[in-house]
Amino acid sequence: MTRAMSDLSWPRPTARLALRPATPEDMPAIYGYRSLPEIGQWLTRLPTDQDAFTDHMVEHLETLLVIEHEGRLVGDLMLRVHDAWSQAEVAEQAKGVQAEIGWALAPQAQGRGFATEAVSELITIAFELGVRRIEANCFADNEGSWRLMERVGMRREGRFLREALHRDGTWRDGIVYGLLADEWAPR
Repeated sequence: MTRAMSDLSWPRPTARLALRPATPEDMPAIYGYRSLPEIGQWLTRLPTDQDAFTDHMVEHLETLLVIEHEGRLVGDLMLRVHDAWSQAEVAEQAKGVQAEIGWALAPQAQGRGFATEAVSELITIAFELGVRRIEANCFADNEGSWRLMERVGMRREGRFLREALHRDGTWRDGIVYGLLADEWAPR
């Protein structure tokens, strides 16, 4: 049986960071780095209007955590629990047993190991919630993202040729990584 994020204790400390559920008050800081071209080029949505961005993100707060370093917000994490695909006769057993994870870090926080530290804790959180499998995906060109997935112990499960249309109008390869709960050995 899966648990809700509200069932866990917050904030979640790591060696240098603290993770906690996002609040509407966090949106200006998140917009600040997500709207930068070097960050936004890899995101599903490139925010260009802070009010619209805030409205959208507040609708999805239950999936969003923030990363703080020394009391400053330096990034965010997405944890979306969902049902696994199943055959109809066993669909009930597939409810809420998988999760998709994602992340974005402010440029000034990159290159310091914060993403590895935060995503490792995010994986721990996902498995504490009772999911049996996590997955993450990215554009194949986003080397920093897929290298992070490998650093935290995720397995590359597929590369899909020209499967994703980038906002620049080009079709790009996509990569998907996965990890099962019984494979997880926290760093």
